[in-house]
Amino acid sequence: MPETIDDHVVRRLREWPARPDVRTSVPDPESLLAYFDAQLQSRHLDLAIRWLQTQGEAFYTIGSAGHESNAAVAMALRPTDPALLHYRSGGFYAARAAQVAGSTAIDDVLNGAIASTSDPISGGRHKVFGHRGLNVIPQTSTIGSHLPRAFGLAFALGRAPRSEVVPPWPLDSVVVCSFGDASANHSTAVGALNASAYCAYQGAPLPILYVCEDNGIGISTKSPTGWVERSLKAWPSIEYAAVDGTRPVELLAAAAHLADRVRSERRPAILHLRTVRFMGHAGSDAEIAYRSQREIEDDYARDPVLATAGVLIDAGVLTPEQVLARYEDARATVMQRAKALAGAQRLDDVNVIAEPITARARRRDVLATPEQRQAAFGGRLPEDEGPLTLAQSVNAALKDALAAHPEALVFGEDVGRKGGVYGVTRGLRKAFGATRVFDTLLDEQTILGTALGTALAGFLPIPEIQYLAYLHNAEDQLRGEAATLRFFSGGQYQNGMVVRVAGLAYQKGFGGHFHNDNSVAVLRDIPGLVLAVPSHPASAPQLLRECLALAGEGRVCVYLEPIALYHQRDLQDGDGSWTGTYVPPGAWPAESSAELGRVRTYGEGRDVLLVTFGNGVRMSLRAAAGLASSGIGCTVVDLQWLSPLPHEELLRMAAGFDRIVVVDETRQSGGVSESVVTALVDGGHTGRIVRVTSADSFIPLGPAADHVLLSEQLIGEIVRRIVD
Repeated sequence: MPETIDDHVVRRLREWPARPDVRTSVPDPESLLAYFDAQLQSRHLDLAIRWLQTQGEAFYTIGSAGHESNAAVAMALRPTDPALLHYRSGGFYAARAAQVAGSTAIDDVLNGAIASTSDPISGGRHKVFGHRGLNVIPQTSTIGSHLPRAFGLAFALGRAPRSEVVPPWPLDSVVVCSFGDASANHSTAVGALNASAYCAYQGAPLPILYVCEDNGIGISTKSPTGWVERSLKAWPSIEYAAVDGTRPVELLAAAAHLADRVRSERRPAILHLRTVRFMGHAGSDAEIAYRSQREIEDDYARDPVLATAGVLIDAGVLTPEQVLARYEDARATVMQRAKALAGAQRLDDVNVIAEPITARARRRDVLATPEQRQAAFGGRLPEDEGPLTLAQSVNAALKDALAAHPEALVFGEDVGRKGGVYGVTRGLRKAFGATRVFDTLLDEQTILGTALGTALAGFLPIPEIQYLAYLHNAEDQLRGEAATLRFFSGGQYQNGMVVRVAGLAYQKGFGGHFHNDNSVAVLRDIPGLVLAVPSHPASAPQLLRECLALAGEGRVCVYLEPIALYHQRDLQDGDGSWTGTYVPPGAWPAESSAELGRVRTYGEGRDVLLVTFGNGVRMSLRAAAGLASSGIGCTVVDLQWLSPLPHEELLRMAAGFDRIVVVDETRQSGGVSESVVTALVDGGHTGRIVRVTSADSFIPLGPAADHVLLSEQLIGEIVRRIVD
């Protein structure tokens, strides 16, 4: 039977040679003992969780064995420093818990592994390192996906002293973010490190300590020798230090030095911590399938637990017998709690499980003073101007939001000096300054990561993704990070934001797939995410305000703006009816038709109900006008909210119609209409339901797009067909 790492530690300690002539000194024996105790706790938690798994009680066994040296990082920091941790950061968590009176890493980690409702962070929803009282922010295990958020949080802490925002952490805090060597190759990690170097190069304060825990292997794939060091050292303006986890005294000193430098200079740093991985990637990983037993056992010589034991013994702090007793005491303590917690209460109600992502806690509306509005608009209020286009009305609503919310930030590619590709953010930077309206580097993952981090710090981020097609390379920042935070923290942490995205099709003169993307399925598939689509200038501002209010509740909102309608003025040629008079905040009717779950209706025809959104609203109204001349009366419903769909309002409107046409500018497969039809059928609608959509195709350049996209003519043909 091969020797396990646990067997190896016990055997080595029992056989430890007497060396009375060897005596070394350590600068702080008490700190070294605390470090060792955190390592032991983490090691035995891994062993206990694997035992629990054999009993059918544990469900997550990605362990920290071999990485216990990361406890030194926690000891170099304050317990008030926010931490976003790698999933092998058990040593860090144990050391952090020891810094806060009344905390117990043992129960915390065990309750998470067994999916107990007593888990202090997720309440049994997932095993994550997290605890509000320990300032450990829970992270998903998507590779490297937490680094952009960590960058964003450090960016926010660097900017907070120049704002009116008071973050939930001291202003001199250091953000710590740990990740693995394989993760260092992921685009999210590279993007975050690049953004950090980019900011530091320009002198922007960015207090973040990155910790790469390098065990040399990603699941079964080895990292090339020297690659991680070379790549991490190459980042300009980021201090770098490498330490081996088998050198505890040197590691404690190096971690303290880097943490102090980051805290005092507000500049980023990287600690390259060389570690080793024991017991495979996870409980289900048969490591022997890709590594020889000799390779596995050779790594035992790099055990950080034995390395610390050796230093303590050589310094005369403990004898080998005392070290072994300490090791076995830790085992007994952890196993006693593991046995006591087995059979814990687990979540068994779908409403309770989903509650963190659906809970409402409506905050009081915040309005700017008349003086603030006058200053924001330069004395010319939008409600006193003539009718506005969609772009102009969104611009005015953004100015009102920035005037009312000193914590609001608008940022993205070209949104500052240029005012956006379509002028939607024009004048915002001039009115509110470059600290609140600013251009970012061209990386959508970093843009969303900045939103994730600034939201955590108390800001209200309103990032812009320049085109819908550009979102898809960064969508996991919404799916895996933004939307899950309330779920994985039981609502204790939140990152409310409003992501503005220019998209959908029918843009003339600048077409093709990347500027006319009609794919929204990925956004509609994210639990808890709110997706709003304005269609008319009269309702767009209130729809945006509703999203901002939802963000104030901690919800993640996407406000998808139809590019083709930005500068549209007419429904029919020259009628000016696709403009609207601006209604300022506080003046909108109490029963607003833009509230979440509400639809907007046009017309009173009783023959056919047209259910649509975005560009489809204008096309449906134009088609309805042509149909009216044939004696066919239509009512048009603008859904406004694509996620969650306004089911109740939709069914209420549908109840009076025998014929419904769902007008969907997205694709036939995976488009919005599939869910609309399903909602009508599930709701018991017995009339005829037909949908008309764009084709299952990317959108080509030029006139060819007309053969792919939904058209007014096609809408009219379908309506006539079902009426006849």
